[in-house]
Amino acid sequence: MTDLRAVAREVAASSRIANEDRPPTPRTRRWRMVLAAVLLAALAAIAGEHTWRGTDAPAAPLPEPPRVTVSAPMQETVASTTGFLGQFSAVDAVELRAQVGGTLTVIAFQDGQVVRRGDPLFVIDPRPFQIKLDQAVAQLQSAEARQALTDVELWRAQQLRRSEYGTAENVDQRAADQRSARAAIDAAKAAIRDAQLDLEFSQIKAPFTGRIGAHLVSLGSLVSGSRGGTSATTLLATIVSLDPIHLDFDMSEADYLAYQQAHHGAGPNADVVISLGGNGHFDRHGTLDFIDNAVDRSSGTIHARATVANPDLAITPGQFARLRVATGSAAPALLVPAAAIVPDQSRQMVMTVAADGTVVPKPVETGDLHRGLRVIRSGLSPTDSVVIDGLVRVHPGVKVTPVAGTIAPGPDRDDR
Repeated sequence: MTDLRAVAREVAASSRIANEDRPPTPRTRRWRMVLAAVLLAALAAIAGEHTWRGTDAPAAPLPEPPRVTVSAPMQETVASTTGFLGQFSAVDAVELRAQVGGTLTVIAFQDGQVVRRGDPLFVIDPRPFQIKLDQAVAQLQSAEARQALTDVELWRAQQLRRSEYGTAENVDQRAADQRSARAAIDAAKAAIRDAQLDLEFSQIKAPFTGRIGAHLVSLGSLVSGSRGGTSATTLLATIVSLDPIHLDFDMSEADYLAYQQAHHGAGPNADVVISLGGNGHFDRHGTLDFIDNAVDRSSGTIHARATVANPDLAITPGQFARLRVATGSAAPALLVPAAAIVPDQSRQMVMTVAADGTVVPKPVETGDLHRGLRVIRSGLSPTDSVVIDGLVRVHPGVKVTPVAGTIAPGPDRDDR
């Protein structure tokens, strides 16, 4: 092939020389035609070589179809649920107020501490109440001595009346004195109980187990109190119970009707699942134990309440939480991982693999999450091969190599 190129160059050079040395003659013109034919033959040979080399070169290998993990949808019986947003509240909440007046001498807790029922919290100077108790005890002793005297005097009057040395009037007087002495004893005993109550109220104790707030008075403060609340009292602190705890929420009228139909009109006694802190894990359970007796006209909702166990005291009144309440009967459902669902504008799509390995998208209607999987209400069949891993490597119509996988339930979450 190199020789052909050289010949072509020589022919072209000869033609130029011939053109420069002499004017063209018929013979020269024929010679030029021959040279042109030779030149065209040489160029055709060069093109044929390139063509031969291109056809004989080995073709590049085609890329292998991407590998994706597929699985049939998981089948499970799932109850239809409705989600709500609720707020925790204490079952018991008490304002600790002084019931007796005096000087605050002891604060026996740390602000925010969890206290047990009966733990001492505040002490008001008990000395005035101890003095009052001692006085009441002394009055009782005096009344008892007075009664002993009236008993003796009545006995003497009765003896004199029998011997006709005394009068009936004297006997009646001594009997009245005796009854008066007994009444004085009862009054003295009541005064003792009253003084003991004041002394007891000088020590404020926790009425139940719960968390106490900050103390609102300082040591040495003069507090006022009233047992009957008839006069101003000093607020010392507040305390709320923690275990169990209430979760309050509002149901729309439609949700309330669905709940009634699902539970056949029975009273509130349904299990609820709860997620704290927005982490999506529904790992706590409670019992729906109260539904109000009327729908609020202004909001069109009805108040409901669940009671939740809180043994670790991790929940505090005022926190918000998401909860789910069963509002439909249990029915078979298909479930797929939430990551297997691809949003497509206003639709939700699931990528499936046909028998020939072609990716086929299917629009689906999704429901709630159940045990970490998304409920598919329609659009899938139990025999579909759903792409559960490798979605980034596929698009509709592409050929793939399916690898069998398994859909496993995880912790119950809510990523809505």
